[in-house]
Formats: sequence, C-alpha cells, structure tokens
Amino acid sequence: MTDKIDRRGFIKTAVGTTLGVVAATNLPALAGEQTSMSTKGADKIFRGGTIVTMDDGRREVEAVAIADGRILAAGNEAEVMKTRTDATEVVDLGGKTLMPAFIDSHGHFMNAPQIVKWANVSGPPVGPITKIADFVPVLQAHVERQGIKPGEWIIGYGYDRSNLAEGRELLASELDPAFPDNPVMLIHSSNHGAVLNSAAFKAVGYDENTETPPGGVINRIEGTNKPAGFIMETAFIPLFGNMPQPSERELLDTLDAAQQIYASAGVTTCNEGATYAKDVGFLRKAAAEGLLYLDVVSLPLILDMPTLVKEYAPNFQGGKMELPQESAKAFGVYHNHLKLQGVKAPMDGSPQGKTAFWSKPLLTKGPGGEDNWRGQPLYPPEVVNQALKEVYDKGIQVWSHANGDAAIDMIIDAARAAGVTADQDRRTVIIHSQCMRPEQLDAYAELGFSPSFFTVHTFFWGEEHTTNLGPERASFISPMKSAMGKGLICSNHTDYSVTPMDPMRVMWSAVTRQSRAGNIIGPDERIDRWESLKALTINAAWQLREEDRKGTIAEGKLADLVILDANPLTVDTDRILDIKAVETFKEGKRVYRREAA
Repeated sequence: MTDKIDRRGFIKTAVGTTLGVVAATNLPALAGEQTSMSTKGADKIFRGGTIVTMDDGRREVEAVAIADGRILAAGNEAEVMKTRTDATEVVDLGGKTLMPAFIDSHGHFMNAPQIVKWANVSGPPVGPITKIADFVPVLQAHVERQGIKPGEWIIGYGYDRSNLAEGRELLASELDPAFPDNPVMLIHSSNHGAVLNSAAFKAVGYDENTETPPGGVINRIEGTNKPAGFIMETAFIPLFGNMPQPSERELLDTLDAAQQIYASAGVTTCNEGATYAKDVGFLRKAAAEGLLYLDVVSLPLILDMPTLVKEYAPNFQGGKMELPQESAKAFGVYHNHLKLQGVKAPMDGSPQGKTAFWSKPLLTKGPGGEDNWRGQPLYPPEVVNQALKEVYDKGIQVWSHANGDAAIDMIIDAARAAGVTADQDRRTVIIHSQCMRPEQLDAYAELGFSPSFFTVHTFFWGEEHTTNLGPERASFISPMKSAMGKGLICSNHTDYSVTPMDPMRVMWSAVTRQSRAGNIIGPDERIDRWESLKALTINAAWQLREEDRKGTIAEGKLADLVILDANPLTVDTDRILDIKAVETFKEGKRVYRREAA
C-alpha cells in the first residue's frame, strides 16, 4: 500500500449519502437451471450405511440413486436398485453416514483465497497464541515461509485478547522492534478490527491527529493521542476494504485451495457475507472463467453499492437514496455457481470486541476503557430506516448483522417502518442475533425474521460473555431453543474465518453450549442433534430460498452430499467433534476425498 487512505472521505460518503444504493439493473442475465430428471438410469447408487435425509417425514433411507447431478431415487434399497444399469456405479458406504452436504449460512468466502497466505495468530484449538510473547516468533516463521520482503505487508488472522495470558491488547510497540520495515496487520477474530504496528499506521495515514470516527474505536497510548495498536469498526472497515491485495491472477489461482477448505468439511454452498464491490467483480470473473465448482452466495455490502451502480448502470439517473426499479433482477439466480442473494446491512460490531450495541451497559469497561459502556451503532437510525425501506420496497432480501439487543431493536424498527410483515415472506435474515432479549423473538415472528445464530461463540468466548454481560444475559446468547419454540426457522454458522470451517463443532456447540473452560452457557437453550443438523442444512437452504433444491435428500434435489466417518446423530456427544468428511459431492461430482491415514 503506497497511497494513504482518505478515511474521512470514505466515512462521509458511506454513512452520509450512499447507504441505500444497491446493485443495478444491467448485470448480465443469469442462467436458468435444468430441472428435468434423467430417464437413463442411475449414475451412482449409495447403499450399505446410514443415510440421513434431513427430512422430518422420512429421516433415514436405505439407498440413494443419483443421475445428472440430482437425486433420482431415495428409499428402500430394493426399489432404488431398480434404477441400476450396467453403467451404474454402486457405492458401498461400509457403515459410514451419507447426508446432505452442509450449507454455510454466514461466513466470508473472500477470506479463504487470502487466508492460505496469512499467518494464524489464533488461540487454541485453532492456533498457537497464548501470550503476547508468542506473536513475534509466529510472525517471523510466517515471513520466512512466505518469503515476505522488507516493505511488504504481514497479515495475520484470529487475533483475540481473550486468548492472551496478559488479558490486554497487543501494542504496536511490541511488534515494532521485530518488524520496523514491514506494516503488520493482525485481524481480530471478529473480522471487525485489528492490531497494527507503527509501520502499518504510517502506511494508512493514522497518527495522533487522526480523530476516532463515529462508530469506531482507536485505542491510544496512555497520556497521549497516539494510536496504541488496536482499532475496531469504522476505524478499521475502510482500511480492510482497501488493503493491498495479491494480483487478481494470484487470487484466482488460489480458488481451488480456498474451495477445498469448505469441501473438506462437507460444505458445498459457501457464503460471502459482506462483499465489497471489488470482490463482486473478482467473483464474477472467477465464475466467468469456470473456476467455481462449489456454489458461492454473495451479499454485496450496502456501503459499496454506489460503486456497483456506477460500474453496472452508468446511465442510472435516480437520487442518492434510490434504487434502480429492476434491481431485484440482479439477485437470486446462480450463474456458473455464483449468486447475488441480497444486501448486507451491518448494524453494530462484535460482542467479544465490545463493539456490539446493547441496551444495558456491560459489567466491564469498554474497548477504550470507557465506563458504563453499551457500545454503539454503526449508523444512526434515520439513515438505517431510509436505506432499508428502499431495499425492501424494491423486493431485495435483507441480511442484517446485529449482535447487541439495541442493534436488533434498530433493524426491528426499520422493518416496521417499511411496513414489513411475516405474511410477505421477505425472509429477512438477522445474522448472529446473539445478545437478544426474549421479547425480541416475538418481533421476529411478527416480521418474518429468520435468525442465523452463532452458537460456537459459547465455546470460544463463553467466559468472556459471562464476565461482560453477567450470567443471565450471557445464557441467552444465540437462543436457538427459544427461537424454535416461537416457530422461527434458524440456521447456525461459523462466520468463517472468525471460527474454523467446522460444521461438526457448530453442531456440537448447539447441543452442548459448553465453553472452553467446560461451563455450560445457557443450558435451557440447548437443542437436540436433529434440529442442530437442520440448522446446517435445510434451514440454511430455506434462508437462501433454495429449500426446493438443497438441504434434504429427496427426489429431484441436487446431489450435494457428504459421507461422514460416523453418524452425528448417534455417536457419544464429545465424539461429534472428531467426525470427519470422507467424501464430498457437488451435484454428483466428487469434489473432495480424504486421504487414507
């Protein structure tokens, strides 16, 4: 990065004038899909193991036949075998478990092509960092491994104060002696912030004269105004969106490795849950070149929609808060495995980073040492209400990031102001929905909201939340049991790369809600195994309006399947974490096979 980022200009434009503009009318037409079933017989038949359908009405079958990328038959083995021809491959599962492939209901696919080049500065069980002294040797080994030269950026992922024995944020001054000539950015585990060293602050133009933007955090060295190292939210988001990138060709060349992160976990539908304009362009190029073999669902970030409008609809003459009339036609259909699904509208930050927006103060100080800290919204309610009404009025699906209950109030108020009701089938997805109040679930039911929960937080940050919120509020984090009791359709996610792409850990966390220290965070919100798997399959498909083609094993649906080495419905609870994908199939084609140990 050689040019300083115009932070003030970015924030003024993003917040003040452009929040409501989304993708425009003349995106290329998206191809339709073949729906007719094969009449030539089965390409492949699976038998000889446990076959879990994820269908409430028929939970298991004896055999499954697939043809032309779809499920041809599922049921009694003798009946399914009638689809066999001389060319059919019969797969003996050998007692393993076949089920629908997992669907990533929220994550950040665009991290995957880069994460293979980033340093892992996470804490156990994801990474090696347990104390401040660990950072420098881990980063030095990364520099040597990647051949990073002086002046080039060093990027790490998974930074989190809660992993550190010292219980405080890493300082720029603790990185500077080892990396005086390299800008260093260690991205917070929430993806909402980072620690920078002095060379990085210089590169991005942050110094003692830099004001903290509304909705942002810049920690300062005590007694001075000089940035200490840690930044969050609107102080970080513009930097991350404008970070130096590998060349487009280099990124395109990493897409196979990126997709294998998902396929090796049994995931065949990936979520790019906050897509910058430049990344929409990258994904479109990847799709056009046929480099995507898994489905990628993109949610263009509402802040970046002006750039998309300028690129794709240069003749649009609407006002600054208006959308092109036919905007919705740009969304909802796959083209070469890429689909624009809806618009991502963030309301607040992260609870573990203390930048969520709560109605009551935390029991601990804020990220900058503030007393009576409730966090803050990213944007004022009047901006949110106007922008989201425009999105709703054009029939575009809204996906809103909201962690704290006050942020959840904001999206509830905006939907009510827009005239949204459940019978309209808007399928507004509230990503995370973590620090809720019980009565907010009634509002979800009234408005047709669908939460995408993040129960693995109870493992990674259970103690942190209990300390910050107190046991009563912490116990209602990601309240899946209560939400299902209200009739809500709920998914569950990893927020990759915030936590690993590991559906089995997500399932286990929903069933146990056990923290790293072995405490149970909200025992009354634990759900059973069947419902926890539905949150990773058919419920996630419903949120994507794909319940007619994914999420269960049923005739006519896509043959998106995974073979697991054990049955997650029957193994001992702690063994769920050990279950591995053996093979993964996307539309009947094998996209991953685990090597024999």
